[in-house]
Amino acid sequence: MARVQLYDATLRDGMGGVGMSLTAAEKLRVVQRLDELGVDLIEAGFPASNPKERELFALLEQARLRHAQIVAFGMTRRRGCSADQDDGLRVLAESFAPVCTLVGKSSTLQVQKVLRVSKRENLAMIGESVSFLRAAGKRVLFDAEHFFDGYRADADYALQTLRAARDAGCERAVLCDTNGGSLPGEVGRIVAAVRRELPDLALGIHTHNDSGCAVANALVAVEAGATQVQGTVNGIGERTGNANLITIIADLQLKMGVKVLSASRLARLTETAHYIDELLNRAPNPNQPYVGRHAFAHKAGMHASGVRSDPATFEHVDPASVGNQRELVVSELSGRATLLARAAEAGIELPEGAAARAADQIKELEHAGYQFEAADGSFELLLRQRSGRYRPLFRLESWRVIVEKRAEGRAQTEATIKIWVPDGEGERRYIQTAEGNGPVNALDNALRAAIGAVHPQLRDVELVNYKVRILDESKGTGAVTRVLIDASDGHRVWGTIGVSENLISASWEALVDSLEYGMVVAESSLGHRGRNGRPRRPVKTMPAAARARRRARPSEAI
Repeated sequence: MARVQLYDATLRDGMGGVGMSLTAAEKLRVVQRLDELGVDLIEAGFPASNPKERELFALLEQARLRHAQIVAFGMTRRRGCSADQDDGLRVLAESFAPVCTLVGKSSTLQVQKVLRVSKRENLAMIGESVSFLRAAGKRVLFDAEHFFDGYRADADYALQTLRAARDAGCERAVLCDTNGGSLPGEVGRIVAAVRRELPDLALGIHTHNDSGCAVANALVAVEAGATQVQGTVNGIGERTGNANLITIIADLQLKMGVKVLSASRLARLTETAHYIDELLNRAPNPNQPYVGRHAFAHKAGMHASGVRSDPATFEHVDPASVGNQRELVVSELSGRATLLARAAEAGIELPEGAAARAADQIKELEHAGYQFEAADGSFELLLRQRSGRYRPLFRLESWRVIVEKRAEGRAQTEATIKIWVPDGEGERRYIQTAEGNGPVNALDNALRAAIGAVHPQLRDVELVNYKVRILDESKGTGAVTRVLIDASDGHRVWGTIGVSENLISASWEALVDSLEYGMVVAESSLGHRGRNGRPRRPVKTMPAAARARRRARPSEAI
């Protein structure tokens, strides 16, 4: 199969998605990261559409890219105006970008209803615009907008628009499923028909995801003869988004045998996808193919046992090939094999029979409302308890929380804890009272005040997320509640869980686990090894943007 070009439209088409916005400096960082990945063409937008785009093109002109080329995007000339007098085309011609993509209409409906010109005039607009930019020394791609809708309505005219662009000197026609309503069967059939009619014209494919088929449509177009695929990182874009270029890259190389990146660059796919999400202040989709956190997660006991024996039993590719990693998820479906594997990753040695007993305990806890998928910290503490080498931070005697609502509307919370902390060969009793904005904050303050001198590492541990779920809505305020806490030391994140009919009690349980696991992380930070010296399972890293936001201290509000 012929080499396939990768064309990224994240900075132009991707920004059409709701909530998508980047500064010019951030867009430059996207370009640099995509260049490092090995993308061939990066569409930066229209050079003079707004001040941000002007700033971006000024930055890009000074940038030194190793592989990618910058593409400027624009439209065919306006009706009733010659190409050399069209302001938009002149901006493209004067741009430093060596490649220009021109969008033009290939649908009679669009010509009549949107452009409001004759079909002949539209052909002239396409041809004259391409010729003008070619005369200015630009490589030109013709973006055949609404091509598949247009072909279904009037195939002859849709092909005429491509011939007009070809005859004027465009190097490639990009067939666009602009409304995203086409299905793979018809896309493959139409691209193959165009390939037969215009064998001398290189084709590209640009698809949207309104019918959920954007990636599939791009792949069948390549099978039918397209040698360029366009898309956006993580599929962002207007309405339901564009074709996901990340998924397309992996599918082309790992499934279709079309080499688009070196193996080392392909292994940066996950890192790149998550980097762009972080710049956009979006949480990465955990279920995204290839690069999602759950893309290679195994929950059922049979699946976990299978991949330990041979990964090919339940994995379609090697996670490392795209820079991802396998995850064995703990739940009531987990068996002894999963727990042994997770224990080994954490550097925990379980005595004979401990894994089976831990599996039974997890089944009982999940029946009671616990869920360890998002509580890796609590799960590891459970394994440590079963190992016989568990050392708790303290032994609880009691805690008490008082919430006082005052006449002026201010609420004040006070917490008192009584605990016993290991001290040499014995224990030392601590009584500590602290105030807070809420019960969890007050308990957190009291606990840190009591043991902070003994365990100074805890000063770096902070709550970064707090979630509550009612497990039995029929019981109203008397229902069992599940509390999930995410904590961080500024670099790594872990989750803990508590379940109780009393919300504060559930919060206390999750809070204590978060601090105890924070000590485990601190002790293993040198070399990332467990207490017995074996390599530990990696802890989730905390994105830079989240580290900057952690100063908000969510615990102060709870």
